[in-house]
Amino acid sequence: MDKKIFLTKEGLEDLKKEYEELSKVKRPEILERLSAARNQGDLSENAEYTAAKDELSFIDGRIDELEELLKQVSLIEDTGKGSVALGSKVTLKVGEKEDIYTVVGEWEADPAEKKISHESPLGKALLGKAKGDKVEVDAPAGKVLYTVVSVK
Repeated sequence: MDKKIFLTKEGLEDLKKEYEELSKVKRPEILERLSAARNQGDLSENAEYTAAKDELSFIDGRIDELEELLKQVSLIEDTGKGSVALGSKVTLKVGEKEDIYTVVGEWEADPAEKKISHESPLGKALLGKAKGDKVEVDAPAGKVLYTVVSVK
């Protein structure tokens, strides 16, 4: 992987917190469980040992993944240009309904929180647009016409 990972400051903090939690809290707890299970004797029939070993493997994998991600992070700066870019909060209108979306990198995207990836169809269509622009996006239900109400 040598692709840049775009994150907002908030997204970067979340990844760092997860990394700290896994490496400084969860991993030591599991190592303790492994040690206690190992001291119980016969490992071939010890379910606690097997479970702790599997969990340790999963956590080590996630720690490695986070370390790689953190090396490739490119922080999204506030553009302030008035056109949509990574990190922009965009108010969109569809019909009579208005919603505010934040354009983020793919690792931070969360449609439930209205955080859309710059690589999604809507995200790609919005990049570079400004207040008053109209954007048409193919959606599963057909074409949807959005109007950019504001960009922050």
